[in-house]
Amino acid sequence: MQHQRIIAVCGAGQCNAQIAALAEELGRRIVEAGATLVCGGLGGVMEAACRGAVAAGGLTIGILPGADRAAANPYVAIPIPTGMGQARNVLIVQTADVVIAVGGEYGTLSEIALARKAGRCVIGLDTWELGNDASGQPRVIPAATPAEAVALALRERS
Repeated sequence: MQHQRIIAVCGAGQCNAQIAALAEELGRRIVEAGATLVCGGLGGVMEAACRGAVAAGGLTIGILPGADRAAANPYVAIPIPTGMGQARNVLIVQTADVVIAVGGEYGTLSEIALARKAGRCVIGLDTWELGNDASGQPRVIPAATPAEAVALALRERS
């Protein structure tokens, strides 16, 4: 049996309307591509991406920092309370086949670093630029649109 592809969306718990719109479209496109969305389960980018995914009829998983499942945004179908604080970022990136970072603050930067350390591809949509690795490849592959971000994510092997 082949597992369904899981794509993580990482971004700040608070964001402006432009970033929220990108995240919402991204969530919708992830589902339309046949993948499941995993995120940190809270507000901002996470809520917008989940809202887009749910609107497209998809499944959303929220890996929460606290122990209260009720803290998840209303679009998370499967809330997973960890009680681990920011350490839950490891679980998010380990669950995903590929990570898409949208906007973001230092928590997003930590998810990017953890994903790269774990060997996951990271696609960036209006997020951190971290230069190239030793082989000359970008550490965060830039995407101009949510459609491009999902297309790049689907090309990556898990």
